[in-house]
Amino acid sequence: MKKNNLIRFLQSLVLLPVMTMALPLGTAYKTGINSGIPQNILAQQQNINSLRTLAINQAVDMEAESNAKILKAKVEAIDAYFAEHDMPLEGTGMKMVEEAEKNGLDWRLLPAIAIRESTGGKNDCKKVSNNPFGWGSCKISFKSNEEAIEVVAKNLGGNNPNTAKHYDNKTSKQILQAYNPPSIIPHYAQQVMSIMKDIGDEDLALVSNSTTT
Repeated sequence: MKKNNLIRFLQSLVLLPVMTMALPLGTAYKTGINSGIPQNILAQQQNINSLRTLAINQAVDMEAESNAKILKAKVEAIDAYFAEHDMPLEGTGMKMVEEAEKNGLDWRLLPAIAIRESTGGKNDCKKVSNNPFGWGSCKISFKSNEEAIEVVAKNLGGNNPNTAKHYDNKTSKQILQAYNPPSIIPHYAQQVMSIMKDIGDEDLALVSNSTTT
């Protein structure tokens, strides 16, 4: 809704009236001192164009500022949850949000899976390193938690050709059911989605707007 309002606002700027003079038919005019158009009209046109550009830039800046606030709120919500429960993954909130946005995932999905699989890094896979997601049935090591976040996000977002058939164009629930099918772990999707709700609301933009109006 917010982006639609911004689009309508920008479109209205394009329709701002520009003062012109009717030119006699069959007569060619050049813009400038000898154009036949009074200089005050040309100045008004330039002012309108300048105001239009300024308004567009201000609208773009406002949207960028709003997006930055929402991103910060998501990061803080994840890290606050990790901190509250004394989980080693505290501080990875920014990486999780960035990779979720890059791969079209719900921003809460990665931390919720990590919490369900390893209690936020407390109980990592024993035989491999830096795998708080239990990825690959705990048989795959990563150089760091950040690399694990990148790899898991890419796969769950359907952006790895080798696993896309399992995760591409799926809802969060469908992704989780593919990650750990109900036949293997009953209620796995519901458990992770419950953690997602505990972390925060899916659309912080709507929450933010409702609290400021």
